[in-house]
Amino acid sequence: MLSAKNNFGPDYASVDDLTFVPKYRAACFCGKVQYEVSADPVDAKLCHCKTCQRLHGAPMQWAAIFHKYQVRFTAGVNLLRFYNNELDKNERILPCKVSCSLCGTPIADEGRRMWLAFPSLFDFEPGTQVPDSFKPTCHLFYGQRVIDISDNLPKWSGHKDLSDRL
Repeated sequence: MLSAKNNFGPDYASVDDLTFVPKYRAACFCGKVQYEVSADPVDAKLCHCKTCQRLHGAPMQWAAIFHKYQVRFTAGVNLLRFYNNELDKNERILPCKVSCSLCGTPIADEGRRMWLAFPSLFDFEPGTQVPDSFKPTCHLFYGQRVIDISDNLPKWSGHKDLSDRL
């Protein structure tokens, strides 16, 4: 059960936290689920694993990684839908996929300690480019790719720094 006091869970910023200063805001497609983050991402990556491809219906997933304490939900916590693909359960068993139960927008991957947000949901200042801190630093599971990406980013066979660099 999610607590109203801390808004989403003990690892996340509370709506009552007066020291939390939002830096970026994000929302699902229908706008019913909204959250904000208080810092730049600690990293950003492109994942080419088959799970990300299937769950996103895309050749890869782009994620910006935040500590959970840097995340605060401002609307729609009760509309979140969870899916643990390892156990094939629609439950908040970490790690899990988080989406909006109304419009179906993938919101993030919730890890045990981290929040992997999808940058396309963020409302960056009109007319500005995506901040450098949101730009991917590497490709993960690149051996499972469906399209070649010609860039200068490191390409890993699995997780960053824990697998062979391709």
